Amino acid sequence: MAMFFAPAIANSTDDRAVKQERVPAAAYYLDDPPSSFDLRNVNGNNYVSSVRDQGPYGTCWTHGVMASMEGNLLMTGNWAASGEQGEPDLSEAHLDWWNGFNNYNNDDDPGGDGVEVHFGGDYLLASAYITRGEGAIRESDAPYENLEITPERTDPNYHYYYPRDIEWYVAGSNLSNINTIKYTIMEKGVVGTALCYDGSFIQNYIHYQPPSSSYPPNHAVALIGWNDTKQTQAPQGPGAWLVKNSWGTGWGYDGYFWISYYDKWCGQHPEMGAVSYQDVEQLIYKTIYSYDYHGWRDTMKNVTQAFNAFTAKETGTLPSISFYTATNHVNYTVKVYDTFEAGQLLDELASAQGTIDHMGYHTVDLNSSVVLFTGNTFYVSLSLSRGGQPFDRTSEVPVLLGALTRTIVKSIAHPGESFYWNGSAWVDLFTYHFNDSSWDGSANFCIKALTIPFPAPILYIESITGGMGVTTTVKNIGLEQATDIHLSINGTGGVFLYIPVKNYTITTLAVGESIPVHTSVFGLGLGFLTPLPEITVTATAPEANMASRSVQVKIIGPLVFLYEESQSVLLQ
Repeated sequence: MAMFFAPAIANSTDDRAVKQERVPAAAYYLDDPPSSFDLRNVNGNNYVSSVRDQGPYGTCWTHGVMASMEGNLLMTGNWAASGEQGEPDLSEAHLDWWNGFNNYNNDDDPGGDGVEVHFGGDYLLASAYITRGEGAIRESDAPYENLEITPERTDPNYHYYYPRDIEWYVAGSNLSNINTIKYTIMEKGVVGTALCYDGSFIQNYIHYQPPSSSYPPNHAVALIGWNDTKQTQAPQGPGAWLVKNSWGTGWGYDGYFWISYYDKWCGQHPEMGAVSYQDVEQLIYKTIYSYDYHGWRDTMKNVTQAFNAFTAKETGTLPSISFYTATNHVNYTVKVYDTFEAGQLLDELASAQGTIDHMGYHTVDLNSSVVLFTGNTFYVSLSLSRGGQPFDRTSEVPVLLGALTRTIVKSIAHPGESFYWNGSAWVDLFTYHFNDSSWDGSANFCIKALTIPFPAPILYIESITGGMGVTTTVKNIGLEQATDIHLSINGTGGVFLYIPVKNYTITTLAVGESIPVHTSVFGLGLGFLTPLPEITVTATAPEANMASRSVQVKIIGPLVFLYEESQSVLLQ
């Protein structure tokens, strides 16, 4: 059983809002973006991290990802606000080794096939690694200069950074959506992209691959600006993106170059054309519950409602849920339930709803955090108005920039993890039969539950028992000692009800400690002529939450018999 919990200390939404105030886009948000723009000089501020050098490896995609995240950290100030020194610098090497898709590491298929380490990856692959909390970590934690040496997968000294949102855009064949990409660059920072680099497509460090060319993308880079009047080889007209490469400062214009608006892949490829890692912050979540180890690999387009069933591994609070949307302009409803019984989700604990403007990965905060104890089962449902439900499954990784071959990456699933609504009942996704039977038993929905430890004393009314009077047991389930706990016991109903001592003080309550408090009660109430008496216990303490619990009782003189007890509710 889980519980409602809405403590201010458990959710850092207010802190995030403060950090985001430094975004400079407001000054530029016009009906049309400016004709030229450069993130290296926005009112004298630079929002682009230094040019890197990937060396002889096929790791361009890792650099495209980190360029976007680093740019966002610069723009928001969240890097400095987290206590880091210098400019943002995140580890491409750790992503390269521990992404979970390669022949070195795949938790779903240990020792199986996968992408060749150092030689291939894409933005969806990187997003799976980041959203399951594997990374991103700092460059100092796993330096690129040691790329040939496998870094430690985890380390208590690592600093993790997490994008609350990752969005995908396409400019469109007639550039009808190009302003969305431009606004995103102004508002959120560097945007990852890709192209097919070939000597025949580039002149004077201006790149243009005709749409008629059949060559696929083979190199990931990052958009940092544009110039609408830049002349290029494109016969369609002027206009080009300003691009950060990862071939060192000795290449191009100190590491930068231009790509025509009309290039075949830049801004156009649905998975690699324009990807923005946004609202990057130091990871606050300790445990991320999920089954989609490989992230978004496919979409059940005819399914609007799905849920994942989880079991809590440790005590903590659940403030946030994350998921993917497969198209733009999607209305979502998230609900967390305590029970799945007889084919129904019951006992709603918390919810969130809203509209997602752009396709991608999104983190949303619940209206109330939920307290989870080790062993609790809980259920996270997601309803999406359009586009279907994204899910993970065994799949061919289709865009491997720099890889020698394509490969099948295996995913695994188990019964009782993911469910979908077929119009009349909930169905276990594990039983679904795909057209390709090799996918069967490998699919899970991309719904994650993000939890944090209790950051302070947390009071919990563990039980109320009857007998000769009432005994209330108060427990501290937080991470710090509680002091000066005030316990208030009140009652209503019955023919008459008298509680001689209503207020008690507990001096200290250690972490994990429970203390029983007994109080005498006198009254008469059996529920025949008047409503049953109800006793309510409330506990408060400085720097802690308020906990409350009520119980209906039958009373004959000093004897109290419990009739119906509510669950403990933890309030701010």
